[in-house]
Order: sequence, then C-alpha cells, then structure tokens
Amino acid sequence: MSVYLIALLMGIVAGLRAMTAPAAVSWAAHLGWLPLAGTPLAFFGYAATPWIFTALAIVELVTDQLPRTPSRKVPMQFGARIVLGALCGAALAMPAGGWIGGLVAGVAGAIAGTLGGAKARAALARSFGRDLPAALIEDVVAVCGAVLLVLAIPR
Repeated sequence: MSVYLIALLMGIVAGLRAMTAPAAVSWAAHLGWLPLAGTPLAFFGYAATPWIFTALAIVELVTDQLPRTPSRKVPMQFGARIVLGALCGAALAMPAGGWIGGLVAGVAGAIAGTLGGAKARAALARSFGRDLPAALIEDVVAVCGAVLLVLAIPR
C-alpha cells in the first residue's frame, strides 16, 4: 500500500478520533516499524510518547460519549484534527522522503474524516434513535483502522 494512501487514511482516523491517529503512529515509531530517529518527528518514537498519546486517546474515547462534548466541527476541535492529521501523515511518509506529500495527504484525510465522520455518525444516530451506538461504532472504526494502517506500513 502506498505510503501516501496510508497517510490519507490515517488523516481520516484523526478526523474521527483526533488522538487515536498519533497514538498509533507513535507506537509504530516506538516499536521500530516507522523509522523516525534523526528526523524532526523523532519524538513520536520516544519511550513516553506512545503512552501519553494512548492515555489521551482513551480520555478522548470516554469524553466523546458525553453529551456536553463540543462538536468536532468547532474551530478548536477541527484545527486539532487537521494538525494531528498533518503530523501523522508527515511522519508516515518521512522514511520514504516524501513528508510534504504525507503532510498534505494527512490534512486532506483529517478534513474528510472530520466532516464525513460527523455526517456518518449523525445518520447512524438517527437510524438507532440515539447517539451512543453510533459513537461506539465510530470508535471501533477509528481504533481498528489505525491498527490496520500501522500494520500496513512498508518495512
């Protein structure tokens, strides 16, 4: 699978769950599946980084279920998803030397994931008659997608 496609899809994951994408990328870097040592994004592979991003991802999975959580489309939430999608996309493409293309793919994916995920979740919530099952399905898609994408990284 092309590194740019992986970056685009990881951007979509960031659009669905902002912290799931960097958690997955960080684990890949920490485990040596994504060689980032000596690059500006080497921090993804530091010993504490995957644990920090994983903790933030878990907090996000819990808080997303709360009724007072703001929409992913408000500027702060949307911006965070774009930045994290960009960082993850750049990190995924860095070993291949195409970090700019990966960054662009990550941004495009994050925008698509944010807007498309909101639309899909709203439609699912309408069909279920409540939001919780839709949110849980979105959680599963984001986490499983991130894991599959990390496993697809060319080594």
